[in-house]
Amino acid sequence: MYAAEDLRRNWFTGEKHTKKTYSVMIQIQIPEKVNMIIQTLTAAGYEAYAVGGCVRDAVLGREPADWDITTSASPYEVKALFSRTIDTGLQHGTVTVMLGKEGFEVTTYRVDGEYEDCRHPKEVQFTKSLLEDLKRRDFTINAMAYNEESGLVDEFDGIGDLRRGMIRCVGNAEERFTEDALRMLRAVRFSAQLGFKLEANTRTAIRKLCGNLRKVSAERIQVELTKLLVSPHPEKIVDAWETGMTKIFLPEFDACMECEQHNPHHIYSVGEHTVRAIQQIEADKILRLVMLLHDIGKPSVKTTDEAGIDHFYGHPAVSEELAGMVLRRLKFDNETIRQVKKLVCYHDYHPSRTPAGVRRAANKIGEELFSMYLKVQRADVLAQSPDTQAEKFAALAEVEQLYEKILEENDCFTLKQLAVTGRDLMQAGIPAGPGLGEILNHLLETVLEAPGRNEKEWLLREAIEFYQKNAV
Repeated sequence: MYAAEDLRRNWFTGEKHTKKTYSVMIQIQIPEKVNMIIQTLTAAGYEAYAVGGCVRDAVLGREPADWDITTSASPYEVKALFSRTIDTGLQHGTVTVMLGKEGFEVTTYRVDGEYEDCRHPKEVQFTKSLLEDLKRRDFTINAMAYNEESGLVDEFDGIGDLRRGMIRCVGNAEERFTEDALRMLRAVRFSAQLGFKLEANTRTAIRKLCGNLRKVSAERIQVELTKLLVSPHPEKIVDAWETGMTKIFLPEFDACMECEQHNPHHIYSVGEHTVRAIQQIEADKILRLVMLLHDIGKPSVKTTDEAGIDHFYGHPAVSEELAGMVLRRLKFDNETIRQVKKLVCYHDYHPSRTPAGVRRAANKIGEELFSMYLKVQRADVLAQSPDTQAEKFAALAEVEQLYEKILEENDCFTLKQLAVTGRDLMQAGIPAGPGLGEILNHLLETVLEAPGRNEKEWLLREAIEFYQKNAV
């Protein structure tokens, strides 16, 4: 197997290699079960190859997530050769062959019919030609096939594009994107995952046809956007902006890219700051979504004073609201929306650097999100002006140290950590009702200031006294 740098270093000859040469130069280690399926099909007189992304990843030295197999055998001929199969999509030629608890998709060579919705072919026709099957695929790096007998079949110079670090459509780019509009966003997603660039004709075709993304479901766009964001190169979202795609599914990002920040804390536009902040945080879905959306409200609240300095008062609250709208529009799940909104809301919140101040902050943000909040703040600062970073990092370090100490000493900062419960208060004679919650919150406020008071006997006395005094 060869890594991308090996392809560039060892195989750069300036000429396109032939299929025969590839067969000699490249050997892929196919998993035993995959090889068994291929050999079973070939022994029965059919052609069969591993195909697509698994071949690409194997050539690059990456571990393929799935191994797909393509064959000249019809679905029913495949089913006749294996004892356990699942009819995954017979109309599209796909049968899942079960070997033990593992399933492997085996798909008949096919030619797609007319596309009516910019996503799915109206019908498919089976073919006996591997080349015809490969012609219908999206990008050259995904249009390679391999088996141990024939070696690598690479009719569209996918290896050359891996070597060049390029995402290029198979055949005519406009035709590929007209067939399936989601391929445009997939092109940028692959470039982000692999660190590749878009080939010129591919980029031009995206600019021309990006409006067709309106016909793609929000769920599909969400999947590709998430993969892009958690990739090694999330900054490639700029390619999605430059080609006009974000204007279709994330116009708020376009507004950020166009919003300058003339302010001592910043040296980049809102959009450029956003992209740099995404790069500064770990590849976690929630964290990267937070950095994408943390300043999404800035363009709508921007003001400029008489000295020419820009201000963005109240932008965290506006960003929180817009983040919720964006995530709902893209059909993210409720828990993701909840976490992202809360972290966006508090991304610019700076507690007093005292034990009580940090306990209060942890209470506001929540124990499960506080460590993520600290990472968000660090990434935000890293994407700001270097002239203001030292002081901000020092303040953040103080908060981090105080929080670590709070955790070490097991200080109480949530209701569930209180040494008494609502049941304890009722057993002490305080009636159930809304007032019970008010008393518990009073006790928590007391303990946030003085964690040593988180003792059951003291808290019960304080609760009874508070109840009698306030007649809650």
